[in-house]
Amino acid sequence: MYQLSRNTVRALVGFVLAVLSLYAVAQQSYPSKQIRIIVPLTPGGSTDSMARLLAEKLRESWGQSVIVENHPGANTIIGTELAARSAPDGYTLLVVSNTHDIIPLLKPNLPYDPVKSFVPVATLASARFVMLIHPSVPVNNLQQFIALAKSKPGQLNFGSSGSGSGAHIAGEVFDELAGVQMQHIPYKGGAQSMTDAIGGQVQVSFNTPMIAAPYIKSGQLKALAVSGKTRLALLPQVPTFSEAGLPAYDERAWQGVFVPAGTPRPIVEKLSAEIARILTSSSVKQQLEKEGVEPLISTPDQFAALINSDTQKLSKLVKSGSIKLDGN
Repeated sequence: MYQLSRNTVRALVGFVLAVLSLYAVAQQSYPSKQIRIIVPLTPGGSTDSMARLLAEKLRESWGQSVIVENHPGANTIIGTELAARSAPDGYTLLVVSNTHDIIPLLKPNLPYDPVKSFVPVATLASARFVMLIHPSVPVNNLQQFIALAKSKPGQLNFGSSGSGSGAHIAGEVFDELAGVQMQHIPYKGGAQSMTDAIGGQVQVSFNTPMIAAPYIKSGQLKALAVSGKTRLALLPQVPTFSEAGLPAYDERAWQGVFVPAGTPRPIVEKLSAEIARILTSSSVKQQLEKEGVEPLISTPDQFAALINSDTQKLSKLVKSGSIKLDGN
């Protein structure tokens, strides 16, 4: 049987100890300079807001400058590629929504590898979806709407901020579970989509509670149901999908943090632990609650499992042709 020489064993042990020492030093000294957070979307949306909240809290915790850079375009591909090509040293973070999972399924020839180019760090928050209809739609509850949609396949429209967006996925999942067929109308941004929802150009939309609440209260839109196991404090009058008769529907949008592949594991774990600490602080929990958003705490491994689960679900929708990129 082959045996290593004593000198070889010493060399291997020395190498392992040196690597562990470097990892320990990396964790202890990190961060020692400015951190940037890349958001591959325009300013003002929920993902951008979450990134800016994270930047503020990391700045307070670590005493280092943390800046947010918006690099929108090409269905988030431009900003995501920039992050993938950044140094794997923990000083470039990528904050995205669950749209990050579907882009690789829709566009296989990406300028980065969706799995190999990144390391999941932590989830940040989870937002429920409220199903909204224009008051001109002659129904008063979810079951009536499903009956109407079944009687008019392809004749009712739902809008979203773009193909592959969270609202688009929410609508397609609803179609599948309710056994209906609505026509998806993609817009170039959530503002345009909401304008046409209020105007009645589209009959249905799926939005986060914070966005939906003012239009529900003003009577410009009607809420049929909200995802989640319990009613929202922000919208106590709106039943859950389970209460409304579609218990299988529980679609949500999440935001999470990635770093470039090759980032030392101790740094990934330090970031993940700090993000968890931030999300459990009373001030952050209160701020998110006001916006109808819930903290979503995870380890890197738990985040990776969520991505895998989402990808399996979304693959079915893509294969069926329900979801395509704009222009495809």
